[in-house]
Amino acid sequence: MSFQAQLKGRDLLTLADYSKAEIAYLLELAEQIKQKRKNGEVYQPLKGKTLGMIFEKSSTRTRVSFEAGIYQLGGTGLFLSANDIQIGRGEPISDTAKVLSGYLDGIMIRTFSQKDVEDLAENASIPVINGLTDDYHPCQVLADLQTIKEEKGKLDGLKLAYIGDGNNMAHSLMIGCAKMGLDVAIAAPKDYQPKKEIIELAKSFADGSEVIVTENAAEAVKDADVIYSDVWASMGQEAEQIEREKAFAEYQVNSTLFAHAKSDAIFMHCLPAHRGEEVTADIIDGPQSVVFQEAENRLHAQKALMVALMS
Repeated sequence: MSFQAQLKGRDLLTLADYSKAEIAYLLELAEQIKQKRKNGEVYQPLKGKTLGMIFEKSSTRTRVSFEAGIYQLGGTGLFLSANDIQIGRGEPISDTAKVLSGYLDGIMIRTFSQKDVEDLAENASIPVINGLTDDYHPCQVLADLQTIKEEKGKLDGLKLAYIGDGNNMAHSLMIGCAKMGLDVAIAAPKDYQPKKEIIELAKSFADGSEVIVTENAAEAVKDADVIYSDVWASMGQEAEQIEREKAFAEYQVNSTLFAHAKSDAIFMHCLPAHRGEEVTADIIDGPQSVVFQEAENRLHAQKALMVALMS
């Protein structure tokens, strides 16, 4: 069976559900789609298809990349805020899933609870894509892996160091890196480390690579090929900003920390970034930063995902 046949009609709730070969296929397809766009080729395998995009959390990159992506593939995207549909007024997710399945060809949802995404997928008869939850951000990590492969020419045998909050990005990076053969080291304060069950899940996927969680940022960054950071206070955590600034004061990615990595290490960030907090301006705006290439690849990786699941 081809990978196209394997993936057609599937959901993407977390990268844990996809094999190394399936992820590699999506990355290869993303590279092909990116090249087609750069060559000015019209590529519209989703002509006549419609993607519903449910946003309970606002976004720049997720909305624009999915909406532009489905349009470029020949389809239509419908933006649905919580106020636009009855799910925001108490309609059961199961009812919403069944109704939308009769209208659409796919659903992307960006929300808080992972269970809500799972319930939506369980009750929908069309593909459901997790655009972000408090636990996972698989679409971002597909773009991240694509970017690393572009820059380094491979994934197997590299080391990625993530410095900051043990949040949805840390969770998805651990899983994605472990699946694709990268060592991954997470450095976070004791009270902000990734969930233990997700650490163990990521370790179960590691075949010769390592998944390390530490409080020591310099130890995590040592000999890293990629250094990754994220905001200290994510959406919904604004009230904790001052408390988090104190907790993460020793976890800023700056030139001193960067010096522990390999000399050709690249810097990545899922954006938006707060210069002067989790990363200094000289790093994120410097020559080793690939954050805008990474952001662009959200478009290409998600186009590949939509083609694979919806065509």
